[in-house]
Amino acid sequence: MQVKVRYFASVREALGTGSETVDTRAADLGALRDELIARGEPHASALARGRAVRMALDQIMSAESAALREGSEVAFFPPVTGG
Repeated sequence: MQVKVRYFASVREALGTGSETVDTRAADLGALRDELIARGEPHASALARGRAVRMALDQIMSAESAALREGSEVAFFPPVTGG
């Protein structure tokens, strides 16, 4: 299936792109993240399991277990703080 993946803030800077369309076999957000990490650098560093990375599915903050479907929009971004 194809999903639209968007990257924000430091993740976007590390990858050098704001978005891409990805062909994936992943069933959920966590599996998609693992597929992207498996591509190697720079994805491996930007999305590494040890890094705090938030995810949204179709513009809703979601857990890694959120199911993907054809045409989903996925966003990866670092946690943000305000003050």
